[in-house]
Amino acid sequence: MLRIAMIAHDGKKAEMVAFALQNKEKLNQCTLFGTGTTSSHISKAGIKIKPLLSGPMGGDAQIATLTATEALDMVIFFRDPLDKHPHEPDVQMLMRICDVHNVPLATNPAAAALFLKGII
Repeated sequence: MLRIAMIAHDGKKAEMVAFALQNKEKLNQCTLFGTGTTSSHISKAGIKIKPLLSGPMGGDAQIATLTATEALDMVIFFRDPLDKHPHEPDVQMLMRICDVHNVPLATNPAAAALFLKGII
């Protein structure tokens, strides 16, 4: 079963929920992990997801650890490039870990949809 992390900055959470609902059938075939509030929103939409800490409280680092230990197959991270984020170093670290460990990282709905279409 495919293991996917789902993260969204505050300005992208509604977009993440919409994406999850549009791809609910495919995502229900996967084991999902999500940072705090993102996982809460996805769960309320009726999709099973394992919650981790919120991003600023260490959730990004938890997902990076799962990625580095080969416990994830893909990361979907809807970033808000137009807003400042106090935990930006954690975000950069997660992106670097995805690159180092050759784990697909989708940062917008179009890329995430293509990844899901290609692997599920």
